[in-house]
Amino acid sequence: MERTELDQTRAPIYEALERFREMRVVPFDVPGHKHGKGNPELTAFLGEKCVGVDVNSMKPLDNLCHPVSVIHEAELLAADAFGAKHAFLMVGGTTSSVQSMVLSCCKQGDKIILPRNVHRSVINSLVLCGAIPVYVNPDVDRRLGISLGMNRDQVKKAIEENPDAVAVLVNNPTYYGICSDIRAIVKMAHDAGMLCLADEAHGTHFYFGENMPVSAMRAGADMAAVSMHKSGGSLTQSSLLLIGENVSEGHVRQIINLTQTTSGSYLLMSSLDISRRNLALRGKEVFRKVIEMAEYAREEVNAIGGYYAYGREMINGDSIFDFDPTKLSVHTRDIGLAGIEVYDILRDEYDIQIEFGDIGNILAYLSIGDRMQELERLVSALAEIRRRYKKNPDGLMTQEYIDPEVVCSPQKAFYSNKKSVPLKDSAGEVCSEFVMCYPPGIPILAPGERITEAILEYISYAKAKGCSMTGPEDPDINNINILV
Repeated sequence: MERTELDQTRAPIYEALERFREMRVVPFDVPGHKHGKGNPELTAFLGEKCVGVDVNSMKPLDNLCHPVSVIHEAELLAADAFGAKHAFLMVGGTTSSVQSMVLSCCKQGDKIILPRNVHRSVINSLVLCGAIPVYVNPDVDRRLGISLGMNRDQVKKAIEENPDAVAVLVNNPTYYGICSDIRAIVKMAHDAGMLCLADEAHGTHFYFGENMPVSAMRAGADMAAVSMHKSGGSLTQSSLLLIGENVSEGHVRQIINLTQTTSGSYLLMSSLDISRRNLALRGKEVFRKVIEMAEYAREEVNAIGGYYAYGREMINGDSIFDFDPTKLSVHTRDIGLAGIEVYDILRDEYDIQIEFGDIGNILAYLSIGDRMQELERLVSALAEIRRRYKKNPDGLMTQEYIDPEVVCSPQKAFYSNKKSVPLKDSAGEVCSEFVMCYPPGIPILAPGERITEAILEYISYAKAKGCSMTGPEDPDINNINILV
């Protein structure tokens, strides 16, 4: 099928499922609920239409492991819509996309250059394949306490000092909406014979909106993991992995099939298909409205006083090369509250669920399903929280990002002999597991890193403020595993 023949009004997986529904096929295959008849409670909860298309791979519906018909057509349409050589439908979340991306490029002992403020799925990939991270510590905004993008000179230095590295990975954007100069980083990587990979978990809309930061594929990146379920409207756990001309489609498919299920969910795949069609046909219009809502909200929040809803005024041409205009990131520390405290108050007292709160900021995720009246409710709640809860900010922790001291590779640390010790007594030891607040899922500690007093202070503070801490074997995070 030639790229010029592709019709973005099509949704081949959805169309095949509709044909299948009309056939009234008698199922002597899995899943065992048999179109919902075997599980009436589930059917009542999800609806007959939903469970009726929760089906197994079969010839008319293709097979995700080796697609040759409707799934293959859906992949070609997605590749066309996103400007990629090929697109893989992923049903294990963008974690699966990120891991397949890294595993496609890296094997044991290979070096990969990346910022330390990556999602845990990136470092998980290094645990799996044994690659060695070369971290470019991101710049930090001291006022906001957040990590920024990758500084071009630091990337250049890392490439020059590690000419044997196989790839450079970039967040495009960070959780807070901050973009590195991905075009320049792609060129530096390619000039050095390296691939450039992009974690675009929060960048789906870059491919369809106007006046957006550049997408990874347009910037010339070799691979990009795109979280369609975040800003693209598909069902949770559905994602895309995009590749460029320098990457072998067959090789990537083999890597994906190492870990991805052989029973791909047609609910997730059809949601990717329908959402891609929606964005291809209406994305510009939809995301224009999202930007307008975000700009309105930023103005209103900043008019309250005490809060700082930051945006494109932060752009500095390097570590903040661009800013995602759909992001509503708000600094809260000046009203005397940690971001996680505002997060909890919004949920518990105002029935407003935002994306996350950390020790100094909150993020309200705006996308294609939001409405202006809901934003007004959020702004009103923030104004009331300031009036009711504002206090002196003295004593609040200011630093979000702590430079890591890497002692050994994530894989070596994760699989080495270890012992559990009280967290409070672990300073100076080498960690063998993850510790992070989730969301955003960026590790405070990763396997192979030195535990320091500053990190312990941060963990204690985050726990006290109510951050959702995950990662260690000990669910209460009173103990931590260290290398023996």
